[in-house]
Amino acid sequence: MASITIRNLDDAVVAALKARAKAHHRSLEGELRQILGDAVSGPSADDLRTLAQRVAALTPAVPQSDSAALLRETGEG
Repeated sequence: MASITIRNLDDAVVAALKARAKAHHRSLEGELRQILGDAVSGPSADDLRTLAQRVAALTPAVPQSDSAALLRETGEG
């Protein structure tokens, strides 16, 4: 396993991370491991597609836009 060091963290950030760790009954190191692991193992494209379909189903009378087309129009995609 690798180790990393993060220098010059703002004291308020460290305090918030410690509070979050305590709320989750973890050490600060354990909480940071969880946060980093979650950040790189986010939802899959299929998960996001399913979620979008569920949201669209909640508002059947509202026309849904194709986000890919909107991104292309704005030059973002």
